Amino acid sequence: MTDWIDSVTALSQGSLEGTGLKIAIVVSRFSGEPCQRLLDGALERLMELGTSQQDIDVTSVPGAFEIPIVATELSRGRPRKYDAIITLGCVIRGETPHFDFVAGPCADALMKLQSCESPSIALQQPPIIFGVLTTDDRAQALARSGGDRGHKGRECAESAIEMAQLLKKIRSSR
Repeated sequence: MTDWIDSVTALSQGSLEGTGLKIAIVVSRFSGEPCQRLLDGALERLMELGTSQQDIDVTSVPGAFEIPIVATELSRGRPRKYDAIITLGCVIRGETPHFDFVAGPCADALMKLQSCESPSIALQQPPIIFGVLTTDDRAQALARSGGDRGHKGRECAESAIEMAQLLKKIRSSR
């Protein structure tokens, strides 16, 4: 039984080998330090996994609400074709309903982009990695961007590499 499980795992999981992969990162500036920490962690981890600095493009946007439109353009191969797109940002709940109008719509738009129904586009669609923190306060954001609750930026880099490799494997098996 173990042999069967091992063979399924080998076929259904991407590697963490980033050499030669083209990665785009869209990062929000709105929450400042947590966003910068997410970006720093993602860049560091991508390079640790073998992705060259020349193969990583970073686009900065004002806030999380603007991430989906830029991710859409990047997923369509503008300015170049990417193997994966990482989205990073931080939406902190405040005293107004702003959080509700930004966090959910951002996530929904990125999910719709990733689950494109057009067969011709879906065959080329890079994975969209969701790294937009949604927290109750700044302390939680800092804890999840390299503090005592992990590093979402580094996790997103790993997810991007693994999903890019997995999709390459699946798409080349036709």
